[in-house]
Amino acid sequence: MTDRGPAQGRHVPVMRDRILELLTPALEKPGAVHVDATLGMGGHAEGVLDRFPGCTVVGIDRDREALALAGERLARFGDRFRPVHAVYDEIRDVVADLGRPAVDGILFDLGVSSLQLDEADRGFAYRVDAPLDMRMDQSTGQTAADVLNTYAAADLTRILREYGEERFARKIAAAVVREREVEPFTDSARLVELLRRAIPMASQRSGGHPAKRTFQALRIEVNDELAVWQRAITEAIDVLAVGGRLAVLSYHSLEDRAAKRAFAEGATSSTPPGLPVELPEHAAYLRLVTRGAEVPPDDEVTTNPRAASARLRVAERVRDTTSHPASRTTKGPTR
Repeated sequence: MTDRGPAQGRHVPVMRDRILELLTPALEKPGAVHVDATLGMGGHAEGVLDRFPGCTVVGIDRDREALALAGERLARFGDRFRPVHAVYDEIRDVVADLGRPAVDGILFDLGVSSLQLDEADRGFAYRVDAPLDMRMDQSTGQTAADVLNTYAAADLTRILREYGEERFARKIAAAVVREREVEPFTDSARLVELLRRAIPMASQRSGGHPAKRTFQALRIEVNDELAVWQRAITEAIDVLAVGGRLAVLSYHSLEDRAAKRAFAEGATSSTPPGLPVELPEHAAYLRLVTRGAEVPPDDEVTTNPRAASARLRVAERVRDTTSHPASRTTKGPTR
């Protein structure tokens, strides 16, 4: 890893104060355990550790460089911070390894991190020419270049349309297939130039940077983000203690939709229609703490433009269930 400077100066955690406020009832008790399932450079985790001196934070990230930078940032908290190299849909295993049945707080800050956007050699940023990598864990898996150079036109169209919500998906996919027959794609500048040619100028003037949606779609495909997220939200609810709170900060409508669906399901009684009373085993097991999705205030978006598309949802576990056997009240920390 190269010396890229401390994480504190490079990362502004989105909606940090509001998230800490909403997690307070779950984390203010002595011995609370919080899982930052998308640690990044540790900004949210630092806020938790500062505000709740009796709380231990477990930080999960698939990016080894992020773990190293966050570890430096949070070293002053000693063993109250525990880094884990994993993907966030492994949260059940991470919690089991702690020797606990459940935890008190969980945060997911989804999407691409400030670290990944700021490092040109990672290939996430379309404004800088770089190798088309986009892997959050650079030790494994296919790259964005692999996707562009090997996927059939129909598959490229699908991911651009579904993950990037790109209106010109078919046109872009056809152009990529033509261009790769001349020379395989290796760097972002060539792809950006193709997108400038493929997308009509009228759409470029009104729809932002022409590469934004394609780069988003490639990143989601390379890292299997939506499938991982759908598994992760289920596992997170499973390992949330009664009285615990789960916060989800998303930046994409598909991510937010999955969180909304999971929270709504948990907050709705499953008692069969027509029964005169609600059966205890069918009662809701979640309570919605936020009504709908909260958005960052205007002043935060002004100072941190990356917050512009953020949507925050928080739910609280209100009862144990047989369908979620790992979720039960915990007492005190594991040492």
